[in-house]
Amino acid sequence: MECKSFVEEQIAQIKQTVGEATAINALSGGVDSSLVTVLGHRALGDQLRTVFIDSALMREGEPQRVVKTFADMDIPVELVDAQEDFLSALAGLTDPEQKRQAVTDTFYAKVFGRLVKESGAKFLFHGTILTDIEETVAGIKRQHNILAQLGIDPEETYGYSIIEPLKTLRKDGVREVCEFLKLPADISHRIPFPGPALATRIVGEVTRERLATVRAATAIVEEELGDSGAFQYLAVLLNDRATGIRDNKREFGQIIVVRCIESTDARTATATELSWDKLNRLCERIVNEIDDVNRCLYDLTPKPPATVEYI
Repeated sequence: MECKSFVEEQIAQIKQTVGEATAINALSGGVDSSLVTVLGHRALGDQLRTVFIDSALMREGEPQRVVKTFADMDIPVELVDAQEDFLSALAGLTDPEQKRQAVTDTFYAKVFGRLVKESGAKFLFHGTILTDIEETVAGIKRQHNILAQLGIDPEETYGYSIIEPLKTLRKDGVREVCEFLKLPADISHRIPFPGPALATRIVGEVTRERLATVRAATAIVEEELGDSGAFQYLAVLLNDRATGIRDNKREFGQIIVVRCIESTDARTATATELSWDKLNRLCERIVNEIDDVNRCLYDLTPKPPATVEYI
């Protein structure tokens, strides 16, 4: 891919599509979303309103970190508190597709619908990449940012049109363009993170308490495996519990699964061969530092048959 031509074509196309209208963009802080934000800002300047939706589903400190990172690049980002909207929508749900649909509906119909009306925006930017489209259309799992490819007319359904500058790229191509544009390394080399965020890493119901558990495990996994060179690494909270012993007393505790994979584009993946010392360190920290967790497992399953995320 010729990055210079790609960037110039996308900026020109965005300008032509939006014209004098207002566009809105939801930044998550991931590499796809970040690149779309930069392309949209370069094309539209003040015509683009960029927001970060605090859904209660993000990593520890993520909203504030993302806002600061983009402020340092002279791109203003508005922080929108929508925690109760998402937690209420997810309450009581355990089915994976129902949970993904709840996140999609809350994001587009409720939170974004409100923001679109306030701003008068006619266009919404998506960080959709080719793998998102393929997995959704194939019925593997519903990506929250896939609409038109499923026959959903976003203008009719939600009141705005969708712009997808990255839909012909895979993850490696997105990183290549980020490097060409000289985005900070903590953006261009950031490991993938799903749109529905930590909701995809909780098997069963999503609650504030369960989010706190998987958020703490995520911080440990990302700290310990940040130098692994792996494509992606994550923590998952299972819905089962296991008997254990703590302070010489019986404990019926929660179970965390650690997943670390090698891949180039997320279409296929294999488990990373971590050292025994690293696995022991991960286990020790997770069961000792997180309340109510007494089991830590390492997932060796490749993709396929597994997907990267659990939900």
